[in-house]
Amino acid sequence: MDASVLIPNLVILFMVLISDLGHRKVTRMRLLRPFISAAIIVPFFFKGAATSGHDLVLEVAAAAAGLALGVLAAAFMRVSRDDQTGKARTWAGWPYALIWVAVVGARIYFAYGSTHIFGAQLGHWMITNQITVGALTDGLIFLSVAMLLARTGTLAARARRVTAAPAPRPAVPPSRPPSTSKPAIVRWYQPIGVAGATLIG
Repeated sequence: MDASVLIPNLVILFMVLISDLGHRKVTRMRLLRPFISAAIIVPFFFKGAATSGHDLVLEVAAAAAGLALGVLAAAFMRVSRDDQTGKARTWAGWPYALIWVAVVGARIYFAYGSTHIFGAQLGHWMITNQITVGALTDGLIFLSVAMLLARTGTLAARARRVTAAPAPRPAVPPSRPPSTSKPAIVRWYQPIGVAGATLIG
């Protein structure tokens, strides 16, 4: 399997999962950590973007697919506001993790299958459409980085939105309206031979 596909994908997957799974605060370092890792690893394997032809179309399509997958993954992350600190926090569980694992696993399987399973068919398709091996490898890298970019951009936008919204006011029990009924007046009277009382409302 080509290390240029395996290593960047595994590094990005690892950094995203340790940054996002569970309850997490949204900090600048959290947003940038996966990018820092990718920026260190990717230049060792990136061969340069195509500038024309079908290679360019393939790389643009891979980047667009990565953006869509990143937005889809971010949709499975809850973003809320911490009432005590006023800062954004997130929660991500297994559905979020499964999307990343499935996408990264599919990319790794494709890299493996291109050599051991469907190499002949893939080679015929690349020759027919004038796709180079370098463009195919770069397309997989673009897909990974674009998915990471979409995840980070979506998370930052949602965090800014929840922190910009006014904090909800605590519920106040309704005040009791003043009574409008007249107080009862007890008037005593004592007719001849009878002692009694009359209640006048």
